[in-house]
Amino acid sequence: MNMYLVVVIVYLLFLTGVGLYKSRIVKTEADFMVAGRKLGAPILVGTLLATWIGSGSIIAGAGLAYREGFAALWFDAGVWIAIIIIYFVAGRARRLEQMTVPDVLELRYNQWARILGTIVTIIAYTVIASYQFRAGGLVLNVVTGLDEDTGILLTAIFVILFTAIAGLVSVAFTDIFNGTLMLSAIFIAYPFLIDRAGGWSGVRARLQEHFGAMVADQRLSLMGRFTWDEALSYALPTMLLMLGLANMYQRFFSARDERAAKQAVIGWISGTVVIESMIVVLAVIGSALFPELASQEKTEQVLLYTAREGLPLVIGCILLAAAVAIIVSTADSFLLVPATNVIRDLYQRFINPDVSQRRIVLYSRLAVVGLGVVAYGLVYASETVLEAALQAYTIYGVGITPALLACFFWKRATSAGAIGSIGMGAAVTLFWEYIVKKTTWLGLAHLPWIWGDKPWREVATIYPALFASLLCLFILSWLTAPPPEAKWRPFFQRA
Repeated sequence: MNMYLVVVIVYLLFLTGVGLYKSRIVKTEADFMVAGRKLGAPILVGTLLATWIGSGSIIAGAGLAYREGFAALWFDAGVWIAIIIIYFVAGRARRLEQMTVPDVLELRYNQWARILGTIVTIIAYTVIASYQFRAGGLVLNVVTGLDEDTGILLTAIFVILFTAIAGLVSVAFTDIFNGTLMLSAIFIAYPFLIDRAGGWSGVRARLQEHFGAMVADQRLSLMGRFTWDEALSYALPTMLLMLGLANMYQRFFSARDERAAKQAVIGWISGTVVIESMIVVLAVIGSALFPELASQEKTEQVLLYTAREGLPLVIGCILLAAAVAIIVSTADSFLLVPATNVIRDLYQRFINPDVSQRRIVLYSRLAVVGLGVVAYGLVYASETVLEAALQAYTIYGVGITPALLACFFWKRATSAGAIGSIGMGAAVTLFWEYIVKKTTWLGLAHLPWIWGDKPWREVATIYPALFASLLCLFILSWLTAPPPEAKWRPFFQRA
């Protein structure tokens, strides 16, 4: 058994032990879903970091950085802007004393907004969980040589069982270790890699040698090959997902108080900017050191390959253990949210309002298992982790985020506007992804886009989907009667 595998297994066993220890306190719905509303700012920072920095960053983001260089920071920039905006929402969200985003949608709008929001969240989050499983398989393949399919299955089994043990309370406390390990691993790895490459002048020279001078210049610039609309097509989905991220709101609901929620956002944005920037930096160095990954079509494995082949054994072990832990942590969170939606937002709200606390916890665990199986079945629905990420980010970002942000920033938003926005945003996303882009149905794929000669199928889905969502929100809200003050007042009280 190689040392990389030993370290990964030991660390996962440690996380399991923490999860089992914390599972003893789970007695109620609030314990399972929002950690009993007892989390302080330091724990919140760790769990917010570990929830967001998942395979979307260390697999999809790193792969994009390998291919496009520093222009991949556009994939992250939308997140940074979103977290700044979130600072002004965090305290108010905590004050609402809810458990899920659909809770918030019904409180501000009506039950139909809850139902539509629940459906969109379950779809998007199950897809996101699926590519976390896929990323786990990639890591195990690099670490052990295990075939990718077996690695995916083992990852799925571990994540499903771990999440079902104790819900958010276990996830939150293990995330402290995961976030700290990832931050430490990245900073320890950097000096070794840049020294091996011969400094940044060496990185440029290697890129010129293997890919040509023009490609080297592009990869070391902030725009690279991107046009402005291409750069925004990466930034907007991540920004919109983050602004409405159900995991994030769930953690705000779990905060000890409004002050802890707002304090956590400050630490969260600092850690996110540092970690995501360093992931891009390491991937760019990796592209110079290991150009063969491009011809092998393994660019999304650059961080994992670099950890094993480009670093001393101990440092490589730490970085790979951190990668596994972060993927597991993100998968946990993206399974827990839709399971909570199924039980609280559908079953408890509409089928059995008087269900006991004990049964809610039991049914939530069963929902985790069921949705985990579905997520496993969706693993190969997309060709790459990046493709799956952008699709899931878009359907959630245009379906949920406009109506959710309107709760906190627009008193005039109405139930009709919110329902239209959620439904139309999700519908246009699916239509564009599976009709316009993948078929020649009615010749749509070959028609020029409204602002140029680019065919419709080459236009990023985020643009038409976001336009449709916002159009419905504003027009339907203005065409219907303003909501009563009792509906919007709780969202505008200062925290």
